[in-house]
Amino acid sequence: MSGSSRVTIWHNPSCGTSRNTLAVLREAGLEPEIVQYLKTPPSRAELAAAIAAAGITVRDAVRRKGALYTELGLDKPDLSDDALLDALVAHPALIERPFVFTGKGVRLCRPMERVREILP
Repeated sequence: MSGSSRVTIWHNPSCGTSRNTLAVLREAGLEPEIVQYLKTPPSRAELAAAIAAAGITVRDAVRRKGALYTELGLDKPDLSDDALLDALVAHPALIERPFVFTGKGVRLCRPMERVREILP
């Protein structure tokens, strides 16, 4: 992401935390680029870069709610980051949300208050 004033959110409109995070951005006077990642999923490279920039593990970026997580065996602790990334790319609904990108950094905004750490 280039430019310090650009703000992007990987958003799922059906997710309360994602909607609330978007509201916090707007209350701060920002109108982010909204990427509905279920419709326009990130590439494997974009996803890996976002996870690294957020300072979290690949496993931290995996959504554990819902049947798909256990159906795919993603709860196995010995799964590699590569296997987890493969699952996230194949099934974007498994990407935890929302990721927010600003000139000050990247955060997985769960809890949503984490977005305040990177507000310009």
